[in-house]
Amino acid sequence: MDPAITIETLKKDLAELKAALEKKTFEAVSAEAQQQSNLLNNITLEIAITGRSGAGKSSFVNALRGMEDDEKGAALTGVTETTMVPQEYTCPTFPKVKFWDLPGIGTNNFSAKEYLKKVNFSKYDFFIIIASGRFTEDDTKLALEICKNKKKFYYVRSKVDIDIDNYRRSKRINVEDTHEMMQSEKKTLDIIRKDSYDNLKALGESSPRVFLISRWDLSKYDFPLLQETFEKEQDEIKRDVLIMCLPILTKDSITKKKAAMERLIRKKAIVSCSVGLIPLPFLSFGFDIGIVVLTMREICKVFGLDEDSLNILANRVGKPVEELKSAIEHTPSTSMITTEFVMNILKRSAMWGAITVVELVLDFIPVLGSLYGGGSSFATTFYLLKDFLENAVKDAEKVLAKAAEPKKPK
Repeated sequence: MDPAITIETLKKDLAELKAALEKKTFEAVSAEAQQQSNLLNNITLEIAITGRSGAGKSSFVNALRGMEDDEKGAALTGVTETTMVPQEYTCPTFPKVKFWDLPGIGTNNFSAKEYLKKVNFSKYDFFIIIASGRFTEDDTKLALEICKNKKKFYYVRSKVDIDIDNYRRSKRINVEDTHEMMQSEKKTLDIIRKDSYDNLKALGESSPRVFLISRWDLSKYDFPLLQETFEKEQDEIKRDVLIMCLPILTKDSITKKKAAMERLIRKKAIVSCSVGLIPLPFLSFGFDIGIVVLTMREICKVFGLDEDSLNILANRVGKPVEELKSAIEHTPSTSMITTEFVMNILKRSAMWGAITVVELVLDFIPVLGSLYGGGSSFATTFYLLKDFLENAVKDAEKVLAKAAEPKKPK
């Protein structure tokens, strides 16, 4: 690690912590950090996907999970719906994040109110109502009932890629003319957007928001805006859980994940000040090494660098998993992240010989000096995890680029 960079980073984070301690006691800040620091393991998030049969609900569930429709464990697609039993599908890397594939709205003779009772509406954090063509009266009645029960919902118009292709064929668009292709795409999206808006207004929606998506490429059209919208409308912890669990589609996804992990790292560093301090014989201070090990493994999962995530991505892009792994230069596999691994990092790090780092911590926040090893523990945990995070971000960007490369001819 470069001491100049890490000290400047520490100053910024210490300033934020100091500001928080000016409003609350250290005990209160520490208790809050302890409560929130295990959010990846303790928070359950339930997302309901509904709409008429054939709208693409199951495919959308699979896309949110970063999976193909024919992959093992994927939500079944193309199956006639004859039951009122919601199907639960967990996020592959964060099993407490659940996507519920609800039965089609129009497949049974129930009112919207009865439908919500049948699918146990109270358990879901928010609803996504999907249509592949025009929204129906059933869709709007369901939305109204969701609102009455003080839940969030989002209208999603799926399969816009098919509409774009159909428009190009009907207008005989020259597929080799990039400008003409882009213009036809914009024209189609404008038509769909206006039609959806007018359709929902006619059905009684006063100011409807509609997000246009293609299941086959969530990085395009309105999915990034949809993701940003339902993230903003959650509380801080659930927002970060959403950011962490959704698949990496663009560099912007990586940026959001990094910010969420930085917030978590600050909490973990605060927790390490006051619990489970382990004195290390070759250092003059101690820290909770278990916090560092578990958080490093969480970082790997968040950035899709663990074995399961890499296999899912390899299947989605149709490339050998070893090809994707070849892009990873700095981040070890989760099985290699152990107490010994962290201890070796410490032994190799020249920074920990500089007492000025701990002095800087105590200068910013003198209260940490009243805790045995508090200041040094914060610095150690914070630096180790920030350095690991920076490397994970670099590797995640390289894996994303490798996944986007054209397939090699056989």
